[in-house]
Amino acid sequence: MTVQTNSSIFWDTQYDNGRIPWDLGRPVPVFQRLLESGHYPPGNMIVLGAGRGYDARLFAGHGFQVTAVDFAQHAVQAMQDLDDPGTPVHILEQDIFELPSQLNDSFDYVLEYTCFCAINPQHRETYFDLVARLLKPGGTYIALAFPIGTRPGGPPFVVSPRDMVSALQERGFVLQNRERPYDSVSSRQGIEELLIMVKALDELP
Repeated sequence: MTVQTNSSIFWDTQYDNGRIPWDLGRPVPVFQRLLESGHYPPGNMIVLGAGRGYDARLFAGHGFQVTAVDFAQHAVQAMQDLDDPGTPVHILEQDIFELPSQLNDSFDYVLEYTCFCAINPQHRETYFDLVARLLKPGGTYIALAFPIGTRPGGPPFVVSPRDMVSALQERGFVLQNRERPYDSVSSRQGIEELLIMVKALDELP
């Protein structure tokens, strides 16, 4: 039986049944470290498959203008309930693959965690096309790739950081950093990799 991960009904059912192991209940420590490094100045960010929005709110609290996208009603409602007027997040209840062309070249950052592993692997090339069109030239893709290694089935579907890097390099991205983070949460130690890639600037005429 094929798991219909491209259906919002599927994900709302997971939330309703409490089957949400991807939900840490807090922001990711790796992203907190990146913010504290000072290497990533505030800008426009889009968070794909944002879930309950912990990471989106983390970046919004550091001066980023954040758009958080999810198509599960439960996730969107949770983001709305927990949103802080002092650090607002623009919340879109929408399929990431149906984002309008008006958002092309709009973002300085795309943030990825547990979205890529949730989509059907048949749609991965479309996902990379999406990332490429959303980012401005010179924009940064920040991805905590999870889960790496081997496991049957999904979601989450196993991801290959090497394949992710290759796919984005084919679209003009440059790898800036790749690491096995020491500060992954304990249950995910050794099965995550941090990838930071920059979209090439437009060539001058």
